[in-house]
Amino acid sequence: MSFRRPGIYKTPDELRLMVRPGVLTAEALDAVAAIIRPGVTTGELDAVAERTIRAGGGVPNFMLVPGYRHTICASVNDEVVHGIPGGRVLQPGDVVSVDCGAEVDGWNGDSARTFVLDDPDRPDLVAERRRLSEVTEEALWHGIAALAGARHLNEVGDAVEGHVESRGEFGIVEDYTGHGIGRSMHEDPPVFNYRVKGRGPAVRDGLVVAVEPMVTLGGADTVTRDDDWTVATVDGSDAAHWEHSVAVHQGGIWVTTAHDGGASGLAALGVRPVPIA
Repeated sequence: MSFRRPGIYKTPDELRLMVRPGVLTAEALDAVAAIIRPGVTTGELDAVAERTIRAGGGVPNFMLVPGYRHTICASVNDEVVHGIPGGRVLQPGDVVSVDCGAEVDGWNGDSARTFVLDDPDRPDLVAERRRLSEVTEEALWHGIAALAGARHLNEVGDAVEGHVESRGEFGIVEDYTGHGIGRSMHEDPPVFNYRVKGRGPAVRDGLVVAVEPMVTLGGADTVTRDDDWTVATVDGSDAAHWEHSVAVHQGGIWVTTAHDGGASGLAALGVRPVPIA
């Protein structure tokens, strides 16, 4: 999925227009969370997400990507991102990353959550996969918290990598990054999930980005499968993916794809999100 290059800073009016697509994206993922379990197909997850977005007056923005005709990406176990939903039946113990986005009145939201399905016969596997998901989600919130006080965007990747390193031996995928978001789902600038040289663009009012760490239980190398979409780990290790869209505005930051603006995820990190006025 390629980037487009409009201006990276939005006006206050444009920021306000980005709130509804973010909330609708969260509602679609809530609908997925309500039905995901062993025995459900990834196609069923896709259908419930599409119904939710259209019922809310939006358009599934993944369908606007050339060559893609689904509402979500559903990536299972060793799949990192861009897994195509269909007839795959979810199994006990699966780790499933669901990426979703909505467009409303030409503005976009984009978010991802990872789910670990219960398996009473394999508690150790479930525990390991849940820890992977927890570390990835924590890294997301550390990156968002860094954005709240950052002067330059690449401070986000430093915070993400620093947290992952503090939690043990994990791989951070470097082949894919977060991104700007606005009129298009994927815009400049890239948002790195790891330390890079250079500072990146200034963090100032009007910046809206999707922060999305992808973390594995093994190596960071990936391969695109024969369907030309699904990205999997080369070594077959499990992966997790968490993402939120975040707006920087005059009052602070607001996570547009979280119902509470990110308050619950940021509380322990000393950051209080401020609604977009």
